[in-house]
Amino acid sequence: MALVLRCLHPLPSLLLRSSFAMSRALPQAPRGCPALLLDGCRQCVQQMLLSRQLATKKAKGKGQSQAKVNISAALVEDIINLEETSEDMQAVIEVLKEDFSRNLNVRTSPGALDHITVMTKDGKFPLNQLGQISQKSPQLMIVNMTNFPESTAAAAKAIRESGMNLNPEVDGTVIRVPVPKVTREHRESLAKLAKQSTNKSKEALRKVRSKSITQVKKFKSKVSEDTIRLLEKQIQQMADEAAAEMDKLLAAKTKELLG
Repeated sequence: MALVLRCLHPLPSLLLRSSFAMSRALPQAPRGCPALLLDGCRQCVQQMLLSRQLATKKAKGKGQSQAKVNISAALVEDIINLEETSEDMQAVIEVLKEDFSRNLNVRTSPGALDHITVMTKDGKFPLNQLGQISQKSPQLMIVNMTNFPESTAAAAKAIRESGMNLNPEVDGTVIRVPVPKVTREHRESLAKLAKQSTNKSKEALRKVRSKSITQVKKFKSKVSEDTIRLLEKQIQQMADEAAAEMDKLLAAKTKELLG
């Protein structure tokens, strides 16, 4: 019996230490925060969680050039909508994909002419809204401008300046578009256009990133510097990942074009 009592004697002290350690691990509002009366201060808890997250990333990132950041969108929804930023960046990628698919093909098809923009006296219109596009043979496409004869010259100009290496010929209200042979020079020209399109998309991506960072900096006076830095790093990381995806798309398209 005495042996049992000696073993149980340290238990109260151990339980007290365990309880103290658990209480230290929980996020608590700062002393004096009026929100303590309302089951905790949301902003204080957010700030504490973000600070801990930053500290964790710094610890994991020691000895590494880049530390992966992954902020919960819910924690910073009052500062910036990270999901919206991600969607805007993805939209830029989708535009690049569509451009590659529609305009940068070795074999020119009637569908490639559909969305060529024609400047008319009434404004800008897609070519397929002004003329009827068809393929007479593998080497010749026809654009019938009977419905809008006054726009025939403008349509021919738009086709010529589309960057698709096309040289249209006007015959009344009919535009004949010879399809060029697939030469090495033509393939290389398309590959250069793919590179230019990618650079334009990266510029659009940088604008999305800059807009988001500007939004974050508006809260400098309301949140900690650590929070601002963490968000800026998250946005930059998202932009870097989007740019890397663009590079992969360009590499695949270049390989397809050059063979």
